[in-house]
Amino acid sequence: MKKEHISIVVASDNHYSILIAALLKSIDVNHHTDEHIDFHIIDDGISSKTKEKIQTIADPSRITIKWFNSKKIIPDSIVIPVDNSAFPLTVYLRVFSPYVVDKDVEKLIYLDVDTIVQDDISKLWNTPLGDYIAGAVQDVGKTMDCEWGGVPNYKELGFTADTKYFNSGVLMINAKRWREENYSAQVISALSKYKEHVRLADQYGLNVVLANKWLELDPKWNWFAFKENEDPSIVHFLDIKPIFTSYNSKEVYREEFFRYLSMTPWKNFKPISGNKRNIRKIYNKIKKAFLKL
Repeated sequence: MKKEHISIVVASDNHYSILIAALLKSIDVNHHTDEHIDFHIIDDGISSKTKEKIQTIADPSRITIKWFNSKKIIPDSIVIPVDNSAFPLTVYLRVFSPYVVDKDVEKLIYLDVDTIVQDDISKLWNTPLGDYIAGAVQDVGKTMDCEWGGVPNYKELGFTADTKYFNSGVLMINAKRWREENYSAQVISALSKYKEHVRLADQYGLNVVLANKWLELDPKWNWFAFKENEDPSIVHFLDIKPIFTSYNSKEVYREEFFRYLSMTPWKNFKPISGNKRNIRKIYNKIKKAFLKL
């Protein structure tokens, strides 16, 4: 009997595409079971030169890299609402990840590109979702009443203050049900309807629509890089990414990131000025302002 392929989806623009290299190599190094991996990349403007480099990172007999143009992922009938954050519009692409995988694929793992995998991804893949739409890890803010994130209008929506709130950077998704019940449109609708309450981009909409419908995963599968852990399964660089000199999370995780990166065509990469990060954030805000106009 043919083993099921592991379906992974990521999304990136050219600015953060180098992160894909370390992530992909980390998956490759730590995957020891015989399931083949289909690694889907939603390309939001990645250069052809970078694509060529990424293509060389993993053995195609173990990991197949599949490319998808971001402009072809979002249905014409859907308009992504523009928020006031400095997040790039690329972050919204995760909402459409179930439409990237083949139609016979019933589940997928979505990973933010600012993660590295320190364990065999098959362990997460083989975690049963049961009747849940998605599996995720509780966010730093923990609950919907988090003052700086969360769901500010949770009372209006009929939720309690202690309703658990998840981080959308690592998701196990029941792709079949997601497509059948059109969760992408539901999330975008929530973001449009309650746009004055949106603080963390699509994460707000996902938590509104999936409230009490998600399976809580072990925190080790989305471990935030500013916290100590001797054995995390996935490390998530929530704040400043390790490619910048201004990186401010645990040093051990930056070392791990560069260990994987050194096994790729970017082995001689040196961290760049944190000013470039700030300029990019300003650029994202200006771009959104123009889109609103």
